[in-house]
Amino acid sequence: MKALVTGATSGIGSAIAKRLWQDGMEVIATGRREKRLSELIAEVGGSRITAYTADLSLPEAAESLCETTGPIDILVNNAGGAFGLEPAQRASASDWSEMIKINVEAVALLTRAYLPGMVERGSGLVINIGSVAGEFPYPGGNVYGAAKAFVRQFSLNLKADLAGTGVRITDIEPGMVGGTEFSAVRFKGDLEKAAAVYQGMNPLTPEDVAEVVSFVAALPSRVNINTISMMPSDQGFGPFFVSRQ
Repeated sequence: MKALVTGATSGIGSAIAKRLWQDGMEVIATGRREKRLSELIAEVGGSRITAYTADLSLPEAAESLCETTGPIDILVNNAGGAFGLEPAQRASASDWSEMIKINVEAVALLTRAYLPGMVERGSGLVINIGSVAGEFPYPGGNVYGAAKAFVRQFSLNLKADLAGTGVRITDIEPGMVGGTEFSAVRFKGDLEKAAAVYQGMNPLTPEDVAEVVSFVAALPSRVNINTISMMPSDQGFGPFFVSRQ
């Protein structure tokens, strides 16, 4: 089995790449940072794992990567991210554009690049790493939440299109995950702000998400898991906001 994992330079993507490698798969790790990819390969020993530096925010990157790697059995669309936590009226237009590129366009175009081959072979698995933000809104989530809602609905619509082809689609939606660069990126390198997000609570780990990916990938081909929503025990749902005058 050959699996391609995007955003494998850190956090969840790195954990998924390592876990699938431990499961005996041939792993292709992709990301923007060549040095991080080299470190990943060195960490696992270099066997059954290769790396390709790719910036999937570029529209031509998906087809280029597909041509480079050749056929794969599993595509894990993990690359993504949030930028900023400002209310919509004060948010950065460039941050919005970047979030749409990496959370929406890159996922759609890379999936589209690999699907024909999977359908032709009558087998394949696409695992999209979404977010509970795609289902549950929060202040400042605006475009990030909308982008992850796209991932959720895109996955379900792919399932509708691909029923009977042998190609399976799963959307995994984690809640708060510590030990990643997610919040540091969101707050543009402000590590104090990033650390405060997880202060006093016990978040999920990247390895928890990788465990779920491993579970889905190991299921018989007759089983399609549509959506998995997962949160740390310390996270829950908030009440409706009411503005009182």
